[in-house]
Amino acid sequence: MPKQKTHSGSKDRFRVTRTGKVMHRRQNRNHLAEHKPQRRKLRLRRDEALSSAKEARNIKRMLGQ
Repeated sequence: MPKQKTHSGSKDRFRVTRTGKVMHRRQNRNHLAEHKPQRRKLRLRRDEALSSAKEARNIKRMLGQ
C-alpha cells in the first residue's frame, strides 16, 4: 500500500509543537500595514494555536501525523 502524501499547502502554513498543538500565523499582517499601530503589528508577529480541536485534528491528518 502506498504512503500517504502530506498536503504541501498545509506543510507551509502550519506546524505541530512537541506537545501536539497546531500553530498558525496570525491574519492581518500581509499588507496595508502602514496605518496599523506598531503594538498591533508586534502582537500579530507571534504564532497562535488553533482554537478548534476538530480543525487541529484535520490539519494533523493533512500533515501525516
